[in-house]
Amino acid sequence: QVQLVESGGGLVQTGRSLTLSCAASGRTFSTNTMGWFRQAPGKEREFVAAIIWSGGRPYYADSVKGRCTISRNVAKDTVYLQLNNLKPEDTAVYYCNTRSRVTRSNYWGQGIQVTVSS
Repeated sequence: QVQLVESGGGLVQTGRSLTLSCAASGRTFSTNTMGWFRQAPGKEREFVAAIIWSGGRPYYADSVKGRCTISRNVAKDTVYLQLNNLKPEDTAVYYCNTRSRVTRSNYWGQGIQVTVSS
């Protein structure tokens, strides 16, 4: 299986930028996609961004388009999420996700808190 560890979260002021990292370990050789979801209090988990591992094509949710960049370091099995111009509505627990191209199984990180204060 795959283990995912997120880092880089915390408290940030509105308008600032933040970069989250997610490092994968274990059986990472079959990675299809890696990405990020988030869940705010009282809301369902929602898609934020994802990247196709082979080729690096990114996908973004409408809520973050224009101020979000997802990238990867293939050698380190790590995906990054850069969020600019942070807003209070970005406050959520962010979860790293990876999907196997072989089994089509999803793996999740433990989640990391991002709090945007006014």
